[in-house]
Amino acid sequence: MSVDFRQEFRLSLESTEACHPIDFWQKKALKWALDQYDHVVLFNNNQRQLPGFQLPYSAFPNRLAAGLYQRVDFPPETDPFDQLFHHHQQQPDFLVGYFSYDLKNRIEALRSRHPNWLEFPAIYFFQPLHILDFEENSILIRSWSDPQHVAQSILASSIDPAELETPAVGNTLQAHVSPAEYRQIVQQIREDIIDGTVYELNYCLAFFAEAARLNPFAVYEALNRQSPMPFSHFQRIGNHYVLGASPERFLKKEGDRLISQPIKGTIRRGANPVEDEHLKRRLSSSEKEQAENLMIVDLVRNDLARSAKTGTVRVDELFGVYAFRQLFQMISTVSATIQDDLPFTDAIRNAFPMGSMTGAPKVRAMELIDQYEASRRGLYSGAAGYITPDGDFDFNVMIRSIFYNQALGRVSFSVGSAITYDADPEQEYEECLLKARAMRSVF
Repeated sequence: MSVDFRQEFRLSLESTEACHPIDFWQKKALKWALDQYDHVVLFNNNQRQLPGFQLPYSAFPNRLAAGLYQRVDFPPETDPFDQLFHHHQQQPDFLVGYFSYDLKNRIEALRSRHPNWLEFPAIYFFQPLHILDFEENSILIRSWSDPQHVAQSILASSIDPAELETPAVGNTLQAHVSPAEYRQIVQQIREDIIDGTVYELNYCLAFFAEAARLNPFAVYEALNRQSPMPFSHFQRIGNHYVLGASPERFLKKEGDRLISQPIKGTIRRGANPVEDEHLKRRLSSSEKEQAENLMIVDLVRNDLARSAKTGTVRVDELFGVYAFRQLFQMISTVSATIQDDLPFTDAIRNAFPMGSMTGAPKVRAMELIDQYEASRRGLYSGAAGYITPDGDFDFNVMIRSIFYNQALGRVSFSVGSAITYDADPEQEYEECLLKARAMRSVF
C-alpha cells in the first residue's frame, strides 16, 4: 500500500499475562519488529518498574520505531546539525536516531586520538516506517504503509521463551584500565584541578569483549529487568546495537520550553528500609556531591542561555534525590524558553555534549578526557532520542548502555564519575563498579 502521509490505527489491548498489558505488548512488538526490520528503536520509561518515580517533565514515552522509510543524509562537508534541521524542514515527520560523543569534534576544535573500534557512525537519523505508541490499554500505530496490517502482524507473532534464556555466550570482559592505573589517573586529574586547569572532570573507563556473541533482544530484556530506567533505549541499525538503561535526560524540547536534567551524585541502595533511608539522607546532605552537581547545573544554565530568551533560564529543582533499583541519584532540573525562530537543532548543538559527562570548563575538560581515557567514547555519553513532526524532541544521555557491533563481534560499555579536588580514587573506582553492576551481570 503506497500513501503520501501516515495512516493511523488504534489497537485495543487485552492480556491474560501476569505482567501489565503495556509491558507484554511492548516486548511482543519489539520481537516482531526485530524479526521484520534492520531499523528498530524502542524508547521505554519503565513506569511500572519504578513505583513512585516522578521526574519533572516526565520521562520517555513507551514508543517503538520500526522499519526504514527514509534515511537522513549527512555529507561530510555539511554541518550535521544544519543538515538534520534542513531534512526536517523539508519533511516534517518523526525522526529517530542519535548523536555520538565524537560530534564534539564538529562543534569545537577538538579531536579523538583513539580509533573508532566499534565502527558506529558519528550521527544517524531516519524516518521510521512505523511509529507505535504504547498507551494504557491500546497501541496507537502511525504508518507510512498499512497500520492495520502492522497490528495483525503483531497479534500473530510470538516469543519463544528459549530466546531469552542465553543473553550472552562465552564473552570474557576486559577493562582498558587496571584499578591501579585508574587510581593513578584520578590523582593526575586532581593535580590538574589544583593547577586550575579544570574544576571538575568526568573520567570514564571502558570494558570490552572481542569475538563476542550476544542475543541483543535477550540482553536488553535481562538488563531492563536488572536496571529499569526512565530513559531506557533499545536500538538496532543494521548490525549495530545499543542496549541501554539510561537514567538521565540530556535535553527535551516541549513547545517553547527546553529542559535538561543533569545527574551528579550517586550512592548504593540499602539492604533494608532503614539503611536505604540512611543512605538517601547521606547523599542528599553530602557537600561533595552537591558541589559536583552545582558545578554542572551552572554549566547547563550557561549552555541553555545560548539558546534561550533573556531571563528565562531557571533551576526548577536542585539536588533532587531519586530512587532506582540499585542506587540513588542526585538529579537537578534546568529549563528555559527557546528563542523565537531558533532552529531546534541549534539548541541541541549549543548544549552538546552534556556537561554531566564532560566537566567544567567544558572544552578543556574534553581535551583532558581524550588525553586520559584509554579508548574512544563513540556513542557512550552521546544522546539518543526522537524528533516529532512539530519539531519537539527528547534525548537521553547514552550511559549504562551496552554497545555491540554484531558483524565484528565487538562489545563495549563504559562507566565513569565526576572527579573533583575532594575525590578519593578508591571511592570513585567503587562508584564506577556500582554503575557497571547491572551491565556486567548480563555477561
